[in-house]
Amino acid sequence: MDDERLRELYEGCYGRLIGQMFAVCGDLAEAEDVVQEAFVVALTRRRQLGQVDNPEAWLRTIALNIARNRFRRSVRFRQLLRLQPQPVSLPDLSPDRIALVDALRELPLEQRETIALRYVADLSIREIAETLGVAEGTVKARLSRGRQRLAPLVHEFADEPQTEEHRV
Repeated sequence: MDDERLRELYEGCYGRLIGQMFAVCGDLAEAEDVVQEAFVVALTRRRQLGQVDNPEAWLRTIALNIARNRFRRSVRFRQLLRLQPQPVSLPDLSPDRIALVDALRELPLEQRETIALRYVADLSIREIAETLGVAEGTVKARLSRGRQRLAPLVHEFADEPQTEEHRV
């Protein structure tokens, strides 16, 4: 299916699919996520979509399957929470933490992952390299570039001393 036909399909049935999935999910944001994910599937399976007689029905089926899978995962998650002996503590959502997350969103994904693993998960350079499947030098370079880009946005990174592990 070419871009123009896919765009027409999106414009023609997106709203209807949202309405249908809202009835299924009971949550508008969840319905929107499900339908958007169905269109992502359509993008990756253009050839298959181009061969079906009713593309909207095909998308609806994909969206329903996505909604079912999400529902099953949420049920399992709630079951796990009930088994949890103590309340789960949520991360501190102080203004500083929120500012850090906002600043991290400005970084490219590779730098954001590396910075988060180093400063939020407190992993070593070696552990980050193993987790991401990259060389330690790559981790150091990403940390350095990420800190440089974050420095104007988050003062904590600008003032951090460069230890041997942090040097590139």
